[in-house]
Amino acid sequence: MTIQDYPSRVDDPSARKFGTFSYLPPLTKEQVKSQVEYMIAKGWACAVEHVEPPRATDYYWYMWKLPMFGERNADVVLAEVDACKDAHPNDHIRLIGYDAKRQTQGLSLVVHRGTTH
Repeated sequence: MTIQDYPSRVDDPSARKFGTFSYLPPLTKEQVKSQVEYMIAKGWACAVEHVEPPRATDYYWYMWKLPMFGERNADVVLAEVDACKDAHPNDHIRLIGYDAKRQTQGLSLVVHRGTTH
């Protein structure tokens, strides 16, 4: 068995990978909603972040509003993702599930890739 190489270069923003999900084909809206429902079922607080593609490898991404503590409706979370995308269409946007018990991110995935120019 041959392991496939996934080229990811700092000088090629379109080739950059952002965690496990970025090695898969882009998720459909239904698949993203399933991930949000999973975060909600785990009791995690959902949050949306965004950043300009050239800065995507930086540690700091901009927070879109505050995390949605206690939000139990996946459609509300996805509406915030869409609002962030409308306000920042050229930015990368990621969705994060914060696990308060473990004091860390339980899940993080890029749900929109902005333009790299």
